[in-house]
Amino acid sequence: MFDLALSRGTPAGAAPAAQDALLAQVHELAAALGRAIDAKDSHTMAHSEEVAEVSKLLAAGLGLGPAQAQAVHVAGHLHDIGKIGVPDAVLGKPGRLTAEEWTRMQAHPAMGADILAPLSCLSAMGVVAMVRAHHERFDGRGYPDGLAGAAIPLGARIIAVADSLSAMLQRRPYRPAMGFEAARKEIVACAGSQFDPAVVAVFLRHEERLRRLAATFREAGPGRRPAVS
Repeated sequence: MFDLALSRGTPAGAAPAAQDALLAQVHELAAALGRAIDAKDSHTMAHSEEVAEVSKLLAAGLGLGPAQAQAVHVAGHLHDIGKIGVPDAVLGKPGRLTAEEWTRMQAHPAMGADILAPLSCLSAMGVVAMVRAHHERFDGRGYPDGLAGAAIPLGARIIAVADSLSAMLQRRPYRPAMGFEAARKEIVACAGSQFDPAVVAVFLRHEERLRRLAATFREAGPGRRPAVS
C-alpha cells in the first residue's frame, strides 16, 4: 500500500474543509501539468487525463477509499511529467529507438519524481513514489529500480495498467491504434509478468465501464477532451 498521509501536506490542525480545498487545488494543478505534457505530442493528447480517469476507476474497484483513489488519480495526471526532459525527436520518432534514445526515454519516471519531489504534499500523498514506479513490472524487469510485486507502490501498479491501456488505444508515430478488445487481450496476457494480477482482475470485473470510458475519449476526437469528472 502506498503512503497517503494527507495531513502531512496540510498545516497542523487544518480543518477537513481546508484539506479538501488543498486537495482540489492539487488536482487542478496536476491536471494542468498533465495537459502541458500531452501537448508536446498530438498523438498523446488527453493521454494523461485518460490514464487518470482509468486509474481512479481501478483504484475504487480495488476497494481504496475516496482519498486514496484521488491520490492515484492525481498521480495518473502527472505520471509522464518527466517527459519534459525527453527530446521531442525521441518522443515523436516514427521508427525504432536506438539504445541511447531508449535510455533517455527510460529516464522519464525518475526525472518526473525528481521534478515533483520538492512538493511536500505530493510526496505525502504517495504521488512522487507512484510516478517514479509507474514503469516497474510485477516480475521485476521494469525500470528505473527493478522493483517487483508488492515492493511496487499499489498506485503505480494501477497506473501501469491504465497507462498501457491508453497507450495501446492511441495512434502513435510507430504504430496504429489498437481496438479495445486487442488491448484487453494484451493486458490479460501480461498479468503476472508486466502487471499485477489483482489489478488485471479488477480491470476485467469493470471491463464494460472501462470500454465505455475509453470510447468517450476516442469519440472526443484528436485535440479534444471528453466531459469526464
